[in-house]
Amino acid sequence: MTTRRQFVGAAGLLALSPALAHHGWSRFDTSRPLFLAGRVVAASWRNPHAEFDLELPTDAALPADLRRRRLPDQSAPIDGAQLLAQAELPRRRDRVWKVELAPLSRMRAWSVPEIKPGDVVEVLGYTFAGESGDPVLRAEYVWVGGQAYGLRSSPV
Repeated sequence: MTTRRQFVGAAGLLALSPALAHHGWSRFDTSRPLFLAGRVVAASWRNPHAEFDLELPTDAALPADLRRRRLPDQSAPIDGAQLLAQAELPRRRDRVWKVELAPLSRMRAWSVPEIKPGDVVEVLGYTFAGESGDPVLRAEYVWVGGQAYGLRSSPV
């Protein structure tokens, strides 16, 4: 009986582990948009969402044209111009950040090309409050090959 109970408990924990590892929007500080740019060093193009590891340059800076960039409309009420105006660099100095994108169905809806190691990418998104924990950024917008894609919702 104890062995069966232990097995059921362990199976329940294993079933929960993917959900615990996945970060929902509520865990991110959406009041402080961050901008990252760099070279992709690893990428995973699968559900629950695509993601990549982005290596930042040692001399990271906000692009001079960032506030003037045109962003695509999304079906969610996102004020992209306001996010660009508020964007800042992270305070922490990690060289590599994990960037979480959207589910593959949304990536396809936006026609985002598959991001691969070696690609140069820019991203605007959010990290955890106080930049605590691992260096993770949840992407609101991503630029691939100079093209901007919205990721919170569907294209309009």
